[in-house]
Amino acid sequence: PQCAALNMTNIAVQELSVKAAMEKDKEAAFHACALDPLTASVVSLPDIRKMFEELWKAEGDRLSYFDV
Repeated sequence: PQCAALNMTNIAVQELSVKAAMEKDKEAAFHACALDPLTASVVSLPDIRKMFEELWKAEGDRLSYFDV
């Protein structure tokens, strides 16, 4: 059960990432980044948002699928 619990923190982020892609949901993509255990442990939420928006802008041509 301990290993399963540890894995669930990552699986939840992966499921949210899939949801973001399937539903073309930019905010869900942000939440997946913000809830990543490693990211959340070392970066503040405002900084995660800033980095996410910078990355989204930089990779915009690859993210046209989201059409936001």
